[in-house]
Amino acid sequence: MATIVEKIRNEIRKVVVGQEKMIDGLLIGLACEGHILLEGVPGLAKTTTVNALAKALGLKFKRVQFTPDLLPSDIIGAEIYDPKNNSFKIKRGPVFTNLLLADEINRAPAKVQSALLEVMQERQVTIGEESFKIDLPFLVMATQNPVEQEGAYNLPEAQLDRFMMKLVVGYNTPEEELEIARRVANDALGDIDEVAAKEDLFFMKEEVKKIHIDEEVEKYIVDLVFATREPAKYGIESIESWIMYGASPRASIDLYKASRAQAYLRGKDFVSPVDIAYVAKSVLRHRIILSYEAEAEEISPDMVIDKVLEAVAIP
Repeated sequence: MATIVEKIRNEIRKVVVGQEKMIDGLLIGLACEGHILLEGVPGLAKTTTVNALAKALGLKFKRVQFTPDLLPSDIIGAEIYDPKNNSFKIKRGPVFTNLLLADEINRAPAKVQSALLEVMQERQVTIGEESFKIDLPFLVMATQNPVEQEGAYNLPEAQLDRFMMKLVVGYNTPEEELEIARRVANDALGDIDEVAAKEDLFFMKEEVKKIHIDEEVEKYIVDLVFATREPAKYGIESIESWIMYGASPRASIDLYKASRAQAYLRGKDFVSPVDIAYVAKSVLRHRIILSYEAEAEEISPDMVIDKVLEAVAIP
């Protein structure tokens, strides 16, 4: 069971030092076929990690660098006129793959970002009048720079909600950074071997479904989500003015799935509240829309989630 996970982890560690939470998040995404959004300043190995993951799995992999002049057809494809046959033919875009890396997704305006909405939800693409199914597994792993940076656009809420998790990637420790500098300076980064296949991913997905969740723990998941919508009912009136909109129903679904996958990664056959707490911020932070008042007070979604985790009774 854990051997597949450990093999993938070990391959990624050949080129990535530290960042265990990011690696765990990507593995949870794989196990649940959930899309992952990675946020962090440039240079934190976000793209390198996704690249390494694709190589370790032997999946079809495409990368799209999002820029302000990108068009939706650059991602999904387009109908092209063929003068020889006096007809139109379909040119498929990079979205026809297993693992799509949308690099710096918030560098492109909403029109381009929304080109991914259909494929992320339906696993299909519509070009002209035709719809095409995408081969499974299909995952979008997107990276973005913090929105405060110049030339970055906010992602539409509808698209954010389609990401299972938003992982915030921070700096390495001084020891890890020294190790990175040594490896890169000495060309000591290892080659990534293919250690798993599609069949292993499907097996992993089925194993995750077998992880047991007690009824009380299921109720705890729903309570956490409802506490972001109706904080007063859970005794946290103090945060009511911070929240414009609480987490959507997709949050309950994804928290359920992600906590099972987290238990699986830990080698457990049941979900505990510890697993839920480990993934709660990643699943909820991009789904809570803060009020202007909260933004003025520099309140972050993570601070709201901390209050919710403190207030909701643990089973």
